[in-house]
Amino acid sequence: MLKLKRVHHIALICSDYEKSKAFYTDVLGLEVLQEVYRKERKSYKLDLALNGSYLLELFSFPDPPKRPSRPEATGLRHLAFEVADLDETIEILQVKGISPEPVRTDEHTGKRFTFISDPDDLPIEFYES
Repeated sequence: MLKLKRVHHIALICSDYEKSKAFYTDVLGLEVLQEVYRKERKSYKLDLALNGSYLLELFSFPDPPKRPSRPEATGLRHLAFEVADLDETIEILQVKGISPEPVRTDEHTGKRFTFISDPDDLPIEFYES
């Protein structure tokens, strides 16, 4: 049996680097650990953290192909973040001009959650603890 410790990071390729960088840092509040431009690939790599823990690599590449996300497609379904107060999270998102989907309740846990989309239409879930 493998002895996995935790998820190390998630890697995303974006279509508009500056727009996605602003979304993940200014809207979601992730912290920039390192930003590198790789000239040979014409690609940025942005390392982002949540509460001091490395979480996300954001990549840019010239003309990346689109990946369908809806209806449900094979591959990454969504990113989910745990929040203490869903109503407060929704208020903050709305102030930033983002309209979350209607709040739903997980039928198995009784917990509330909602979704938004990142600049490339990747679903982002906020799940109340």
